[in-house]
Amino acid sequence: MRAVTTAQTLDVQPTPLALLLLGREADPRSERGVECPGDLPAASDPDLVARARAAKEKLGDRVFVLGHHYQRDEVIEFADVTGDSFKLARDAAARPDAEFIVFCGVHFMAESADILTGDNQQVILPDLAAGCSMADMATAEQVAECWDVLTEAGVAEATVPVSYMNSSADIKAFTGKHGGTICTSSNAKRALEWAFAQGDRPASPGSPASPGSTGSTDTKVLFLPDQHLGRNTAVRELGMTLEDCVLYNPHKPNGGLTVEELRAAKMILWRGHCSVHGRFSLESVRDVRERIPGVNVLVHPECKHEVVAAADYVGSTEHIIKTLEAAPAGSKWAIGTELNLVRRLANRFADEGKEITFLDKTVCFCSTMNRIDLPHLVWTLESLANGTVINRIEVDRETESFAKLALERMLSLP
Repeated sequence: MRAVTTAQTLDVQPTPLALLLLGREADPRSERGVECPGDLPAASDPDLVARARAAKEKLGDRVFVLGHHYQRDEVIEFADVTGDSFKLARDAAARPDAEFIVFCGVHFMAESADILTGDNQQVILPDLAAGCSMADMATAEQVAECWDVLTEAGVAEATVPVSYMNSSADIKAFTGKHGGTICTSSNAKRALEWAFAQGDRPASPGSPASPGSTGSTDTKVLFLPDQHLGRNTAVRELGMTLEDCVLYNPHKPNGGLTVEELRAAKMILWRGHCSVHGRFSLESVRDVRERIPGVNVLVHPECKHEVVAAADYVGSTEHIIKTLEAAPAGSKWAIGTELNLVRRLANRFADEGKEITFLDKTVCFCSTMNRIDLPHLVWTLESLANGTVINRIEVDRETESFAKLALERMLSLP
């Protein structure tokens, strides 16, 4: 069983983050949530389920537990709502009376919830080490340097940043400050259409784009941080070519691009990817078709372009779920997304005769998402029930202001 994908397979050089995920280095700051103050229950404790129920009942309406689709079943059992990252953040905002928002997901999701919830609410992440490798591939310093490169090339004023929801609060704030918007995998097409309709950018970085602009053929998009979602949306849904897209590598001078390449491009894609969806290959698709005659291949748009092109259906996590709900009994499906969700869907639809399998032969959980387990959830709920707030996620006021501006632009998309 292969637990990780090598850097060579994804055509990247090992970074400190990659080495950390491979267990070859340590980062005390990112791992500060691994060892909890007080007593973290043992995973073997037979009373964990009962303890979680008791603590949650004691807290009552004061706590609202969010569970991302990629979470373990043992955690999902205690979630008040489940969904993708943005749906959960909105669900949290819709519960203003809940004093504590326990977000069973990863760090950027908890940040988004803190941005959208009220000052009277506290967002808790059960394990502070639950991060997102994709979000970590774009730092505020790197993106600021990229904008300087675009400015030097004379294209910054014509460039609209569009950032995926799977990004840090700092990147969302950069996007808001420079007149851009956030997108999800469900509305990426609408976000890009909006961006290309903005026309030339205003000279002032903080100025919003003109709502009445008819757009300009010179308008460009800087898409952060997932190159695959940006490329797949531009080519599959907006009719662009692969040549319209260039890849900005933050680890190379000027992003590894010439001034001419930047000026000619329509889509400037950040060199980031999802470590789970990036592992699916064209060979995975070919292999599953040989093994399961008549199988339908359904993948997430964070997959590589050649995988998406070879699939039968492509869509967000919510789209994947709805497609399987509507699928006829007896149909066969190979799903290219996180394994916890695929396994849960396979169990859910087994009685309907729907055969659902994982696209790849090797097991692939989201390693950071899986840091949230039942012991951490029990520790979190019991701490809150006993009056101790732990692992609170707080976004500073300035960052929150610009990040919310970008999120509000997304919410106003037609």
